[in-house]
Amino acid sequence: MKITVIGTGYVGLVTGTCFAEMGNQVYCVDIIEEKIQNLKNNIVDIYEPQLNELVKSNQEKGDLIFTTDIKFAIENSDLYFIAVGTPMAEDGSCNLEYVFNVAQNIGEYMNHDCYVITKSTVPVGTSHKIGKIIQKKLHERNKSFNFNLISNPEFLKEGTAVSDCLRPDRIVIGAENEESFEIMKQLYEHFIRNSYNYVFMNINSAEMTKYAANAMLATKISFMNELAGICDKTGVDINEVRKGIGTDQRIGFSFIYAGCGYGGSCFPKDVNALINIGKINNSPTEILEAVNSTNNNAKMYIPNKIFNHFGEDLTELTFGVWGLSFKPDTDDMREASSITIINSLLEKGAKIKVYDPKAMKNAKNIFKDEIEYCNNRFEVVDESDALILITEWKEFRNPNFEIIKNKLKNPIIFDGRNQFDKRYLNKMGFKYYQIGVDDC
Repeated sequence: MKITVIGTGYVGLVTGTCFAEMGNQVYCVDIIEEKIQNLKNNIVDIYEPQLNELVKSNQEKGDLIFTTDIKFAIENSDLYFIAVGTPMAEDGSCNLEYVFNVAQNIGEYMNHDCYVITKSTVPVGTSHKIGKIIQKKLHERNKSFNFNLISNPEFLKEGTAVSDCLRPDRIVIGAENEESFEIMKQLYEHFIRNSYNYVFMNINSAEMTKYAANAMLATKISFMNELAGICDKTGVDINEVRKGIGTDQRIGFSFIYAGCGYGGSCFPKDVNALINIGKINNSPTEILEAVNSTNNNAKMYIPNKIFNHFGEDLTELTFGVWGLSFKPDTDDMREASSITIINSLLEKGAKIKVYDPKAMKNAKNIFKDEIEYCNNRFEVVDESDALILITEWKEFRNPNFEIIKNKLKNPIIFDGRNQFDKRYLNKMGFKYYQIGVDDC
């Protein structure tokens, strides 16, 4: 198939590359010339396992073409995927400026019948607004082409986005006619083999499904983090509670790990957008508002434990931080808990040393020269007063605690992901703080 993917951010780049991997001819379009030039030179500005290799190999085969010429791409393809960003506006709503700009471009350059597919996360009703914009532009040109609107939300997880795209657990397709469902089945037939992996629905339902999925996962995380706060005060170990409820098949183990809050480009933005949709439609969103509030509180769990141990004046104290990205296997620091935690400590006069396997460049753009950037995990703990674990990268999972103890001024660890064995560390002489575990 001949495909144009407009937007080379996380979703657009991964989606376009994976479509090309299946033998389709794919134009990946962006207005940022520097980004396109870098991609042509196989320079990918985000870290995602397997992505660099696939970009390079598919360009070499000629199946993946990066361009800023949206007119050429639209004129020479049949399926147009809108995959531009939908950032959160100041009021929490979804900023659709980039989506509607793309709709204008499609209406301006369309020269044959086609399919217009929304991959970006957008509020209910957006696809129909896109259709009106395209139709208005065609009318201005005195042109008449048939275009089918389709909503095809993505469910990619940063860190496993390529494998999620190549081997999806389901494909959600929102459309208005059988022709649209069939073209999407043809597109995805090499990604999934079982017909039950397709979920067909109307466009509005597909748009809501994306928000519902992210809001549900965010709710599970915030529920466990709120429960962890109670466990802290009652002598209960949240890790044992997790095992107790996770073995219940109705609940399962996914997204029930207590920690120092969620971040990233999706959960915070989409929860706020859904709250805003509720307000616009005069429908209460009390649970989602509580999810938001609980997540903000969770990002302060570690700072509060530090204040309880050291006091609120952290002048002359140095804290080593392991992990800055919002989750492992990505360099993404958008809405990351590390930002809240580090800023809270800096405000109290602390000095901060940090290390992350992939997010150091992004961290420097955020913190500038306010903190010290280290070359490895052990440099972080050297002469620090305590170690703080924020992101559970694999290289942090089973470190040499003897080295850590010898390098730290005080054998103290604040664990924002409940990763280590408390009994083992206590036996070694560490003071070990977790989320949702009595500090006594």
